[in-house]
Amino acid sequence: MLLAQRAPRPPARPPLTSQRRLFFVAAGMLIAGETIFWTVLAAVQSNSGVAALDAPVHDRLVASRNPLATAFLAAVTTVTSPLWMTVIGCAVALAWAVWKREVWRPALLIGAMAATFAVSTLIKHDVGRGRPAASDFLLGPDDALSFPSGHTFGAGVFLCVVSYLLVAARGTRTSKQSTSVLAFAAAAAGTLVVAFSRLYLGYHWLTDVLAAMGLALAVTGIVILADALRASMAPRPVPLTRAGILRRPVPEVRPAAVRLSEPGPSEPDAHRLGDHHRRG
Repeated sequence: MLLAQRAPRPPARPPLTSQRRLFFVAAGMLIAGETIFWTVLAAVQSNSGVAALDAPVHDRLVASRNPLATAFLAAVTTVTSPLWMTVIGCAVALAWAVWKREVWRPALLIGAMAATFAVSTLIKHDVGRGRPAASDFLLGPDDALSFPSGHTFGAGVFLCVVSYLLVAARGTRTSKQSTSVLAFAAAAAGTLVVAFSRLYLGYHWLTDVLAAMGLALAVTGIVILADALRASMAPRPVPLTRAGILRRPVPEVRPAAVRLSEPGPSEPDAHRLGDHHRRG
């Protein structure tokens, strides 16, 4: 039997179960991030709750500084500055667009980074919170407002969104769940390192970085929701055969041995046929 060449599969949306899972994950991240941010903001404005830990944590970290940790965390905070995060985000988006030949996911990353800068600037001016004492700064003066931490917010959004996009590009099968967990765990660890660097170097309070992590979680949830909505509108794949191969019907041709072995007319029928020919 002749087999046609394997037909290319059209881009298809994920199964309904995967779509529902993405919607639930996105909603959970958005709700959790918003809850963290507004809870921390309320504590800062009322100077209660977790805000009571700001001064003790700051003093403890300033007193525990050492040259090795200072060099490492200074490099971390330099690379994850809002300016560098913007440059790195645009470079990754451009490389993705050229490599994968798509626009949607690079646009998601750039949009998330732009939203991070806009939201951070808006909240900083609205809350108007000052930084810790300038005498505790290790990398020179910084007169920008403190709440939320722009470094933590930008790095968290970049790491989480890139982790999600990489996992989503590889598919949503169950076998990829361990990869998803590792990717987001690495993104969370990187965000925590950036947050700790801002505390250690003396530029932020504890509540500044906690609020920034909540915002990063919420923005990542919005990105996942947008990607899931787009995937839900993609066309369904055309069903193929069980083996995934298109088969072309071919007329059946029986071998000569089969034709020779087929029984001929019986003896009485042969006599009748002979008589008929003689009469003709």
